Amino acid sequence: MSHQSAPTRQAVSPWASGPITFAGAMLVITGVLQIFIAIPALLYDKIYVGTAQYVFAFNLAAWGWIQLITAIAAIGAGYGALRGLAWARIVGIAVAGIGMVAEFAFIPNFPLWSVLVIAIDVVIIWALATYQAPDARPGRPG
Repeated sequence: MSHQSAPTRQAVSPWASGPITFAGAMLVITGVLQIFIAIPALLYDKIYVGTAQYVFAFNLAAWGWIQLITAIAAIGAGYGALRGLAWARIVGIAVAGIGMVAEFAFIPNFPLWSVLVIAIDVVIIWALATYQAPDARPGRPG
């Protein structure tokens, strides 16, 4: 009688790991921070009075709604990316892309901060675009 052992099944964590962890966490953190940016923009639409007028000028209430909507999407996409979900990576890439465009429009007001946020958005997009989910089936690398 031969003793065959059943194939060992490696437990695959439901949470993603590697660079996508950074991307997911940054999406959640920036989403929460965007809520703190959106609320004053919606409630006090004269908060940025005194800034120079540039070609890319926005109504502050519209800016607040854009920030609030992208914040909610970023938090959802960040949580989903941490779970390794494909739809969350797509939404996260879109949110980071919108964030890059928004920060480009904000460069005249906060140039160093805007360039830093654009660079972080590039890293987030790279991490979300290059993530490959591990295969949970036994005998498969990953």
